Amino acid sequence: MKRWVRLAVAGLLALAASSTARADDLLKARIGVLRLSSSAPVFIAQDKGYFRDVGLDVELKFFDAAQPIAVATASGDVDFGITAFTAGLYNLAGKGTLKVIGGMSREKAGYPLIGYFASKNAYAAGLKTPKDLAGKRVAVTQVGSSFHYSLGLLADKYGFKLSEVKIVPLQSLSNAAAALKGETVDAALLPVSTARTLMDSNGAKLLGWVGDETPWQLGAVFASPKTLTHAALVTKLLAALARADREYHDVILAVVKDGVAPIDEKTRPLLDIIAKYTNLPVEQVVGNCAYIDPDGRLDVKNVSNQIAWLQEQGFVDKGFDANAIIAKDYVKGD
Repeated sequence: MKRWVRLAVAGLLALAASSTARADDLLKARIGVLRLSSSAPVFIAQDKGYFRDVGLDVELKFFDAAQPIAVATASGDVDFGITAFTAGLYNLAGKGTLKVIGGMSREKAGYPLIGYFASKNAYAAGLKTPKDLAGKRVAVTQVGSSFHYSLGLLADKYGFKLSEVKIVPLQSLSNAAAALKGETVDAALLPVSTARTLMDSNGAKLLGWVGDETPWQLGAVFASPKTLTHAALVTKLLAALARADREYHDVILAVVKDGVAPIDEKTRPLLDIIAKYTNLPVEQVVGNCAYIDPDGRLDVKNVSNQIAWLQEQGFVDKGFDANAIIAKDYVKGD
């Protein structure tokens, strides 16, 4: 009996040592993300072990705005950033401190993500549609953010000047939501996940969705030149994300109807994962499924348009274009 116990213990110790060795063999990677559905494939890859399957030990670091992720990636605080394009991101990339390596979320008709929301009082006073935002006080996270750019596209579409809008940069999503609720602004551009509680409490009114008004390539995967010297690290990350992109698209996005995903035995496991990482109930996640290309493709032409528009507005330095900031060895373009 004692001999059997010794053998059993020896076996368990050997197994533990083997597991430790395999863990030690994993490449470590830190990814900066927001707790939004626009990063759904990241959450799926982490929760279902897809990163580990390709040999990565991933730590997710969460932020409250897109621009700090770009800064953290350029400085080396994280190895990869996965978030929306911003003027700040483009300026860093234009200086050579960041490279785009893949596509992520897109604003696309039928897939609610970022909305235009009016305060209760502004709505009662006549702010009823997105084109009514001219002349209003509108909260965004930062000047040159994806929200700011979305507002610029809206101005171009409806023929009013962006300068007619009083842009109120509040640095974070939570601050913008609080300003909307507190009636210190007339409107705000917010992800539906952030605005949901305001809508449910009648503290904000939905005017429309960015994806329905002005579709565009919202997010991307990017890294610093230093990270790109580790080709195996980059390749492994993109392989895991590609697997998650495809699963997310085929299981959830393919069955979205009228902007809402059904909850059933097929979709529930992935919806639960997204709910876990976004701190939202599944019942809210279903109406908040950001569109992501199933092959992780990047709309390069749209990125070029973004840079040109931001340069024209004076938000981004001149002297570079999309070709200068895209790592062509990794990016799959439309």
